[in-house]
Amino acid sequence: MFCDNQIFAAPLAGITDRPFRRVMRQFSPNSPLLTEMISCHSLVGAHKNCLRNFDRYDDEGAVGAQIFGANVNLMADAAKILADAGARWIDINMGCPVPKVATRAGAGAHLMRDHALAGRIMSAVVRAAGVPVSIKTRLGWDDAHADWRDLINIAADCGVRFATLHGRTRAQLYVGPALLPDVHGAPIPIIANGDIRTADDARRAENLGYGGVMVARALMGRPWALREITGGAAPENIGEVVLRHLEYALEYYGARTAVPMFRKHAAWYSAGMSNSSEFRIRVNQITDPDDLKSAIREFWGCVENI
Repeated sequence: MFCDNQIFAAPLAGITDRPFRRVMRQFSPNSPLLTEMISCHSLVGAHKNCLRNFDRYDDEGAVGAQIFGANVNLMADAAKILADAGARWIDINMGCPVPKVATRAGAGAHLMRDHALAGRIMSAVVRAAGVPVSIKTRLGWDDAHADWRDLINIAADCGVRFATLHGRTRAQLYVGPALLPDVHGAPIPIIANGDIRTADDARRAENLGYGGVMVARALMGRPWALREITGGAAPENIGEVVLRHLEYALEYYGARTAVPMFRKHAAWYSAGMSNSSEFRIRVNQITDPDDLKSAIREFWGCVENI
């Protein structure tokens, strides 16, 4: 069975920001975590409206920074910036399926259609980063082009250390079950991604030759999910975790941004609980951080001084 340093947290847009990573780290001290994907254009241009462009990672343990883009030079520059900011490794997004990335920007999953460009980007990032480089990709663009092995071989030739393979094509988006292929004999270690939720899922991936697993949507409202896969338990008082997460978000973003942003997290944390629908309706009307804290305390029965 995989150790905790083989259980990765996936890069999730709008979720795995610095506040959420702080919470995950408290449950999983040794697990590798990934940032949200970072635009090379935004990072190199130091766009001020994106806080993660200015994050440092020195105090976050094993954290990798994921970048996306189609410009070779900007991707290399972005990798160097993030490595200098303390990222332990750089991950290149070659699997994001959303149109604004994969079609309009020619990045993400589009690189599965242009292996020559993908190779140039990987080589440039490996030369510039000074830290290990990985890629995250999918089975292929669609069922007729499931050529993930070709891209993995190119990655190995470029000096990429490992890859994460999502068990769907770009055409599938996130619909239908993830189907992980056997990867025995791959030239570099491959991490399994897609519908990884339990220890049984991890064991199945291990039997297929994977070197680890990456948890994605199972993290939503469950920042302890990585620990559960290695046999750990969920926290007894989830409300305390929610309040701590909210405090981190307020500290990072400020109340004006953090309160509306946190509504989705409150919904995920409360999913499946009694009266969760009423709680979500109430939270979606709150604009004041103290009111949000009170609603959380009331729903989970937390004491006042948390």
